[in-house]
Amino acid sequence: MLGGNDDQPKGTRPNKPWGQLSDQTKEDYRLTRVPLLIKRCRAIGIARNKWAASSSGEENDTTLRQHALASLNPLVPQFWAEISENLTEIESLYESNDLPRESRQLAALIVSKVYYYLEAYDDALSFALSAGSAFEAEARTPGAEEYVETVVSRAVDRYINLRTAAPFSADNLSDPKEPKDVDPKLQEIIEGIFRRAIHDKEYTQAIGIALESRRLDVIQHIHAITKDTDLLIYVMDAVFETSFTLSYRLAVLQFIFPLFPPLQDNSPHIHAVTRILVTLSLPSLTIPYLTRLIPDRLLLAYQVAYDLFESGVQEFLQTVMQQLPDGENPQEELMYTNLRMILSGESSTKLYCEFLKRSNNVDMLILKHTKESLEPRSSIYHTALTLQNAYMHSGTGSDIFLRENLEWLGKASNWSKFTATAALGSIHKGNLEKGKSLLQPYLPGDEAGGTGSVYSEGGALYALGLINIGRGTNVEGYMRQKLKAFQDEVLQHGAALGLGVSGIGSQSEDAYEDLRNVLFTDSAVAGEACGYAMGLVMLGSGSDKALGEMMQYAHETQHEKIIRGLSLGIAFMFYGRQEQADNVIDQLLSDKDHILRYGGVYTIALAYAGTADNQAVRKLLHVAVSDTSDDVRRAAVTSLAFLLFKNPSQVPRLVQLLSESYNPHVRCGATLALGIACAGTGLQDAVEILEPMTKDPVDFVRQGALIALGMILVQQSEAATPASTTTRALYTKIIGDKHEDPMARFGAALGQGLIDAGGRNVSISLQSRAGSQNMNAIIGMVLFCQFWYWYPLAHCVALAFESTAIIGLNRDLKAPVLEIVSNAKPTLFAYPPSTKPPAKEAVEKVATAVLSTTAKAKARAKEKKEKGDAIETVCPSYSQTRRIANCIPKDAKSPKPTEDIVMADETKKSEDATAEKSPVEKKRKEPTSEILQNFSRVTPAQLAHISFPPDARFQPVRSFTPPTSATKARLKGAVKTATERYAGGGIIMLVDRKPGEETKFVDLPPELGGEPPAAMAVDQEPSDMMLDTEEAAMPAPFEYSFEA
Repeated sequence: MLGGNDDQPKGTRPNKPWGQLSDQTKEDYRLTRVPLLIKRCRAIGIARNKWAASSSGEENDTTLRQHALASLNPLVPQFWAEISENLTEIESLYESNDLPRESRQLAALIVSKVYYYLEAYDDALSFALSAGSAFEAEARTPGAEEYVETVVSRAVDRYINLRTAAPFSADNLSDPKEPKDVDPKLQEIIEGIFRRAIHDKEYTQAIGIALESRRLDVIQHIHAITKDTDLLIYVMDAVFETSFTLSYRLAVLQFIFPLFPPLQDNSPHIHAVTRILVTLSLPSLTIPYLTRLIPDRLLLAYQVAYDLFESGVQEFLQTVMQQLPDGENPQEELMYTNLRMILSGESSTKLYCEFLKRSNNVDMLILKHTKESLEPRSSIYHTALTLQNAYMHSGTGSDIFLRENLEWLGKASNWSKFTATAALGSIHKGNLEKGKSLLQPYLPGDEAGGTGSVYSEGGALYALGLINIGRGTNVEGYMRQKLKAFQDEVLQHGAALGLGVSGIGSQSEDAYEDLRNVLFTDSAVAGEACGYAMGLVMLGSGSDKALGEMMQYAHETQHEKIIRGLSLGIAFMFYGRQEQADNVIDQLLSDKDHILRYGGVYTIALAYAGTADNQAVRKLLHVAVSDTSDDVRRAAVTSLAFLLFKNPSQVPRLVQLLSESYNPHVRCGATLALGIACAGTGLQDAVEILEPMTKDPVDFVRQGALIALGMILVQQSEAATPASTTTRALYTKIIGDKHEDPMARFGAALGQGLIDAGGRNVSISLQSRAGSQNMNAIIGMVLFCQFWYWYPLAHCVALAFESTAIIGLNRDLKAPVLEIVSNAKPTLFAYPPSTKPPAKEAVEKVATAVLSTTAKAKARAKEKKEKGDAIETVCPSYSQTRRIANCIPKDAKSPKPTEDIVMADETKKSEDATAEKSPVEKKRKEPTSEILQNFSRVTPAQLAHISFPPDARFQPVRSFTPPTSATKARLKGAVKTATERYAGGGIIMLVDRKPGEETKFVDLPPELGGEPPAAMAVDQEPSDMMLDTEEAAMPAPFEYSFEA
């Protein structure tokens, strides 16, 4: 055996690269080569002698040199170390003009192989390019696969580097010109790779190389051959999931969009089309696409519009609505009117609000337990219960808890009162029409504090913004008016926050200027909110003017609150800008102010949200372990979630070591990273990391773990995720433990609200159903993370709540009665069981002390009575006595003194228990499927099991989840794409196969297409689907004086 640690037989090829071998192994190898060479066939010795003769000039026979090269080539894998000593002579033969071309190519191949074994891969590639046909012959030689594969991969990498280094132009993607410094030989190898891949039908391999080398002409050629839509979807997913530059990504999407065939009913690419339209956000592309679908494909036009609303930016949707045509006839006018209503969000918001209202399943006993356990006089506990109630009733419109606990509500003071009033915005989220009237008792009048308190008035303005999240065109003027009318900083704070969350991405210059003017007053409270709001209004704009003004003021002001607001505002402005934000990121991260570095971390998170960009991840990890500020390090770990939320299974592995850090702020960041990235998944790996952290010695780490568990386990049943039950029990225990730290109890209350959010009918997702980034959810989660500094911002998590409903509509936008099959056991996706009220404990009577004389007297009296009753044979009826069974027949034996006397009702219970244990009545087997109705709750995990009966009258125009089996069969090695993971659910347009038959509709309010109550005939019975004969009246507005 050879010396050192390299265990292998003598004289064989080293099992490690030459540079990694120990000195002893190298020496042994040299000492053993002579005996081994002698044992080789004689032809090898002849070849070496001829080579020595030819190189020394003793013989100039060209044939001999060719023979020497041919003899050396197969020996390179075993004797590359010896051949490397004469590498210069072999290179000279390659450069010699005396040898024929085939021999020179063979010499280049030998040199390339020697460099390969020397691990000089770039030199190996250079000579392999010159080997030409010799390299192609080597590719077919058994045993040369590793060498060929390495050289080819190096060739592809070099070609990609040369192509990407050249100036990029979106105009010549379909007809690219090769850069001047690309070697024609390298180009020939790459073209050969494309030809072989297409010939072998390895299309995904060719597409991958074409995308990275910016050769879209290859993709166009493959599509012309195959006409396969799945390949286009593969291209789209590859573009989104690979770290391409933003400009190139948009150019590729715009290039492949026309290649998709026209939409048909149940087309598999409708999700891809929607995702591309949302990403490009080009009205010039979207409007013609929608108009081509009208009137023949009206249902598809409506479906695309609903999907666009879920992910589109406010400015983009407003532009599309304004530029849509009016129609050439009354029928088309109605179609375009409905299309505008859908794009405005009016239809979607009303439908989801109706679903949340009728499906509300809040467990009020949980809120009652929290209220009884947390001291309302404590501001942090009052805020905790306020937020828990807001989360649990978010979007349901049910403020019953507040109405039934006015005394508790009246104990709020100052900013707790602000947060309590703002909770109405979360509860009534989406009620665009009645939102302002619901808040009217609390909204400010002409003077500040006219309705009772500036804190409640400021909270009402914030609540109005939460009701109109991302759709604030109707309230923007009102918000701006209140912002300018009052000088009180609390009112300005509420108005700024409301204007920001309602005008997300509106790009309103007027709103920006009003916010900037308030910012320049240098009020710490109002300035912080203005900093957030300026970024929200200018979301994703990357405005140089706004950046300069915000950066300059952040360096001038002395208020940390303002600096923090501006740093986050800058991050919002560069949402989705990717490499365009790199200069700003470097500037912020290098600043001496830790708050601006904090903003730089979130700028990375938002600029590269959902891209999983390797360079951005490296930056965050570097900051997480090196920055001097604990706040910055915590934010860096948390920000990993915003980059990796499309691949949640990777996050636990990435943050596992960080969760064990000595620094508690890093551990806290790891908890939030797991919660945000794995929200709604019930991922067991994440739960296993978080459960031990609920016992962390540091209170705010426990707080983060409890909140994160609530995010992960939302919409998870006990049968599917057993950790859901234990976590709920843990929340109850911590909240009820008065000795627990306040921060941990605060986290438990928030986690309990999140796990039952939206009446147990919403989930948390940073990705839309179409597969694109859910902009509102991402922004909401970033704002929620700022609760560390400012509790009212915790309300913004409502932006990430997504209704888990299936709502089917016909072409008239009405909801017909229909049946949907869930091919899974009902318990897997059932609501959690309701909390049982605590049983009343019976008071046990203490045994009375009895004197010995008294006992003897009672015994004598009892003996006399028994003698007097001994003659009786008739027993009193069972209804007359429920005492001890002294009804004994004449022939019955009296119980012995040591035997127990059995009560008559106990005998009956024992008989019932025996009957229950009887094998006749076995436990009923759970069904393997269930029938759901329209407007049903369907969790994200349940979507994979949903189907429409094949013979049903109504069928969806798009599938709930894109078909994967056919795609997998054609695309070898393709992984599950983001589109497949997230698509489905929501509002579905239905094709009516029997349009002439009478249709029964779900009982809905008239504004949602339902029939007014008077229209129903007296003798007409409502369908089984109808829940109520008429809609319940809106609760009367209430007003409570917080000062009482």
